[in-house]
Amino acid sequence: MLKGLDPILTPELLMHLCAMGHGEWVAVVDANFTADFLAHGKPVVRLPGLSLARVSQAVLSVFPLATDVPQPAAYMHVCHSAPTHRTAAQQAVVNLVEQEGLSATQVEAVERYAFYEKIKGASLIVQTGEGTAYGNALFCKGVILL
Repeated sequence: MLKGLDPILTPELLMHLCAMGHGEWVAVVDANFTADFLAHGKPVVRLPGLSLARVSQAVLSVFPLATDVPQPAAYMHVCHSAPTHRTAAQQAVVNLVEQEGLSATQVEAVERYAFYEKIKGASLIVQTGEGTAYGNALFCKGVILL
């Protein structure tokens, strides 16, 4: 056990997050997401029973968001809904990004099939136990200046 770390951050997850470099993306996806199919050999870490919001909160507690990317966070937009529509899980992601000092406009709503394409570029997939549809997010890693 380590001091100051969110207890849901497993050693495996911390290892992968730490190994990621500036500009790499992590996907935090729901329980129904086809993670293994889209991973293409990239690591998949499973945190069953935990929501998108809870896992995103833990990841963002150690993961700096990029400031040199216009939209360093994204979620999968609900098909056939208004452009501004967000599920409760998606709104929770936006709120977390705002708590990190960024604005809601820096969170991109990505069409479902475009999201599948975008996730192929992710370095890591974290599969949650999120049970609501479209409970998927992407975060771009920034730098920590020492």
